[in-house]
Amino acid sequence: MNEYLPGLAGVPATKSNISAIDGEKGILFYRGYPIEQLAAHSTFEETILLLMNGKLPTKDKLEDFTTKLRYNRALKYHIVDLMKTLPETADPMLMLQTGVSSLGMFYEGSECLIGSDVCTDLDYVNSATVKVIARMATMVAAWKHIAKGYDPVPPRYDLNYAESFLYMLTGAEPDPLLARILDVCLILHAEHTINASTFSVLVNGSTLSSPYSVISSAIGCLSGPLHGGANAKVLGMLEEIGRPENATKFVDEQLEKKGKIWGMGHREYKTKDPRATILQGLIKELLEARGGNVSPLFDVAEALEKACEDRLAEKGVYANVDYYSGLLYREMGIPESQFTAIFAIARSAGWMAHWREQLKDNRIFRPTQIYTGEGAREYVLLDER
Repeated sequence: MNEYLPGLAGVPATKSNISAIDGEKGILFYRGYPIEQLAAHSTFEETILLLMNGKLPTKDKLEDFTTKLRYNRALKYHIVDLMKTLPETADPMLMLQTGVSSLGMFYEGSECLIGSDVCTDLDYVNSATVKVIARMATMVAAWKHIAKGYDPVPPRYDLNYAESFLYMLTGAEPDPLLARILDVCLILHAEHTINASTFSVLVNGSTLSSPYSVISSAIGCLSGPLHGGANAKVLGMLEEIGRPENATKFVDEQLEKKGKIWGMGHREYKTKDPRATILQGLIKELLEARGGNVSPLFDVAEALEKACEDRLAEKGVYANVDYYSGLLYREMGIPESQFTAIFAIARSAGWMAHWREQLKDNRIFRPTQIYTGEGAREYVLLDER
């Protein structure tokens, strides 16, 4: 095929059985399981194993994996010292990319990725998966304190993944409801087929680069404004609108000047993103638990969504996963600067699953190009130009 498609839009880059999307019906599956069922019944730890292994784990295997995740949370003091040398104003994503890359200097390298046994060493793949995913949350939480000049809150080993993250972030006992909501958010963001950052995993993994380098590249890709960070922009937009009654006017003005309505529309979904529906339900659950005491921006968000549906539904433009996630994170006390880093924590599950899948039938990526430059020319000596 010699046709040039900008951004490789619609061009299959790999075969995968990890996740699937039905954009017309608004359905997302992880290994065949609807995202709604996983959000209602699963945990982030179980979802990681599902994505990695292709099936729901037994109780014993889940407990064993959860234990490994818990006891790999701590960071070596060298890594903490490294983080303390970074500028206090450093973006959490740049910090995370640096931190994950540094893990490769302290833990087992890529020796087993050399040679014919690359696809069979599942012990190495599983060990690397634990080391990366367990420590990403610790780094993100630690940076909140280090950037302010304080020592990080050490992880606890008696809490699950979401609970431990909230504890390290705040230093306080995590609220059970907020921890469960965060757990669901991690599940929802864990995987989403071949997006830009996941494609970078495939390309880097195909060279047999170490998993720390592979995930570091994915974090760098996610840090771009066209991939991560839209949920923070949604909050800014809702604050600009201010009140529910201003929503319709805002939509009309944006459409007239061809402006951006953040959190609306998705390349894959032609109806409402199923993850947005779940997140909206979580806010309503939090609203009920707090007796109506949540951000008034939620009312603005629902009014804006209704106004957008009235005008954009026929074009297949609906709320996506970013639309309500920022509101939830703010209610948890999470700084906006760390929203994308939390996205990366969750997506590390899918990244590691795709890394493993790439290694099973590896071939280095080598796409071609359509040359648009000059034809053959004669070199002109400097004095003759």
